[in-house]
Amino acid sequence: QGSKEYYHWQAQNVKVSGVDDMVLLSKITEDAITENLKKRYMDDYIFTYIGPVLISVNPFKQLPYFTDREVELYQGAAQYENPPHIYALADNMYRNMMIDSENQCVIISGESGAGKTVAAKYIMSYVSKVSGGGDRVQVVVLCPRTPVRETSTSTTRYCNTTWFHHLRVGRHWSGSPEGTFSAVTDEINCRCWELFRDFLCFTSDLGPQLLSGSSGEQRQNLGITTPDYYFYLNQSGSYTVEDVDDKKEFCDTMEAMSVVGLTADEQDSVLQLVAGILHLGNISFREENNYAVVESQDFLAFPSFLLGISQDGLCCKLTSRIMDSKWGGKTESISVTLNTEQACFTRDALSKALYTRLFDYLVDSVNKAMQKEQEELNIGVLDIYGFEIFQKNGFEQFCINFVNEKLQQIFIELTLKAEQEEYVQEGIKWTPIDYFNNKVVCDLIESKLNPPGVMSILDDVCATMHAKGEGADQTLLQKLQGQVGSHEHFSSWNRGFIIHHYAGKVSYDVYGFCERNRDVLFNDIIELMQSSEFQFIRALFPENLEAEKRGRPSTASSKIKKQANSLVMTLMKCTPHYIRCIKPNETKRPRDWEENRVKHQVEYLGLRENIRVRRAGYAYRRVFNKFLHRSGFREAHILRDESYPVKP
Repeated sequence: QGSKEYYHWQAQNVKVSGVDDMVLLSKITEDAITENLKKRYMDDYIFTYIGPVLISVNPFKQLPYFTDREVELYQGAAQYENPPHIYALADNMYRNMMIDSENQCVIISGESGAGKTVAAKYIMSYVSKVSGGGDRVQVVVLCPRTPVRETSTSTTRYCNTTWFHHLRVGRHWSGSPEGTFSAVTDEINCRCWELFRDFLCFTSDLGPQLLSGSSGEQRQNLGITTPDYYFYLNQSGSYTVEDVDDKKEFCDTMEAMSVVGLTADEQDSVLQLVAGILHLGNISFREENNYAVVESQDFLAFPSFLLGISQDGLCCKLTSRIMDSKWGGKTESISVTLNTEQACFTRDALSKALYTRLFDYLVDSVNKAMQKEQEELNIGVLDIYGFEIFQKNGFEQFCINFVNEKLQQIFIELTLKAEQEEYVQEGIKWTPIDYFNNKVVCDLIESKLNPPGVMSILDDVCATMHAKGEGADQTLLQKLQGQVGSHEHFSSWNRGFIIHHYAGKVSYDVYGFCERNRDVLFNDIIELMQSSEFQFIRALFPENLEAEKRGRPSTASSKIKKQANSLVMTLMKCTPHYIRCIKPNETKRPRDWEENRVKHQVEYLGLRENIRVRRAGYAYRRVFNKFLHRSGFREAHILRDESYPVKP
């Protein structure tokens, strides 16, 4: 029925702790929304609805209403029967998948530290419990600290941030649920150097775990010592995280690798490679006659041993490279000696390549462990790193914020734009509700032509750069000013450029953009790793170098753009559900409420516009064939169209 009657009936049950569904607010302003969320937060009601959209405020403490009792309470119940809860959304997704025979997805978005990962866990836990025979999903996907499931970091701003997960939990009509990691997204894993308590996402957990939990024999074989010894771990001076027992979690991680099917030898290879990365970071360089030489040959021994490569070969490839030069139609290979800056870059590029390929290997292992011959339906759970605005924002934040921008575009398209267009198409009297459509920002970043976007301009500059340095970054800035400088959502400043994102203006320092985007692993290094005595490492470098020489090297931004758009296409094929997570404070303390911070999130998440659309529209809408199917009608004469298909 119409919205007025429905919400008037709902309003009779308004609690003292604000309203359950913010469509019921008497005033629709950012202040009123923020005040309502605060009332509920202070009384430990962290979930609130805007129609079907769930708002979740991070309580920064454990709450008692995620037990089997709540699972039973929300299973099969209508949304309005119980207080707002993530289980209600999870149950709605699961029932829709089973009844409508359609793939479902939930997009969990919000700032870093807003509680997105915990929300994803609760959804997967609920589905595994109510679907029946869910032991396989429970063990493999929800196993504590599964290496791939929870690749996390601790930064100076937040702890335990999962970078990018898109889990599919599917179900056959006659089988038990299964879970797989989507190949669309597992490669999106940008790196933030300055902020990490350790080197990279995976090693940020397993590195400290390995140092704390490894056996005496492992410590001897892998050259394990204290964290302050490793350059990749000692940059911040912080080696522990509050309430995290690295020794216990090392045991959990090893158990998780066993659960997903890794053999003892494969687990040893994983640990050996992680240790090799840590030791690789300790190789330093000094300048001699304007060329780089390894500071101490002693630091070459362990990484060479752990990677199964020649010590002399590693030394040579870190301080020089082979370049192909064309003269008069002839190609000549020449050896070029690197300076210390270039040598450090080559070392770090190798470390990042080893990490990335190890990460992909682990994701692939989980996929294979969970693979089924046939998958009819699935529920996608997308948990993405949050929008980031730091004092200094670099290439990594640019990529993170771009993906967030794309997901915001999905939300706008399906909750603000599409719903209003539907009323117009149906001939229902409708007053358009204004909102900011961030497609213009997405185009600014990713457009290929007329005018080219920031990523295209960046790739063009990287294609012509020959050496590392600030020259390419300054060229990038000049080209950006010339080609997109007049764009309403772009402006420049003395050290970079500013993009007016949906979540606010972000100033990006252009220094290092080109080098991080190019991120090219020289063929010399690939050939060196292909010569490893260990099959595990050789398998991580399957490149056909001769074939790849003929093509233009791919860049980090082009990969992320391709993967983000592929992800969007996957999500658009599903029935979407949304969880908008809010971070109430920077202190990470319970009951601490920072008004301006929350109000800013309410504003850029578009909650006011979302409420206005839901309030002005119909409270409950279902397309005709779905209504028919759910109602059990089968008689052809009641159809508007005799040819319209109805499932039994």
